[in-house]
Amino acid sequence: MKVLLPEGAPKDADPIQRFLHRYRTVAVVGLSSNPTRASHRVSSYMQDSGYRIIPVNPNEREVLGQISYSRLGDVPEPIDIVDIFRRSENVPSVVEDAIRVGAKLIWMQLGIENDPAAQQAIAAGIPVVMDCCILIEHRRRRHNLK
Repeated sequence: MKVLLPEGAPKDADPIQRFLHRYRTVAVVGLSSNPTRASHRVSSYMQDSGYRIIPVNPNEREVLGQISYSRLGDVPEPIDIVDIFRRSENVPSVVEDAIRVGAKLIWMQLGIENDPAAQQAIAAGIPVVMDCCILIEHRRRRHNLK
């Protein structure tokens, strides 16, 4: 797991806890309607934990009872977290879109890392979490997030 913070970002002992407490709207890029896929299980858990989940997948119409959008730029509301379930080589275009829509945090799931894209986000003032499961991190901190 890597947590990268832009210069001037608040320094605290647990930035992930701060992110999970503060940010409640999560656009999930690559969210599948297939309940056996990790993206579906993780997003369902986060939705059940009180987060607003916005599916972003051009191959889906609706996931978890929510309209699915083809790309981040189509989402008609502010996005706090962009949670990425795409291969590492697909991350740069997602990060560019996240910067354009004013996302507050980029989160790359387990096994997903792209240092150049992360540096682009950091340069734009957006913190980045890489190679980390948001569900696992939420479960670790859930008693502090109420």
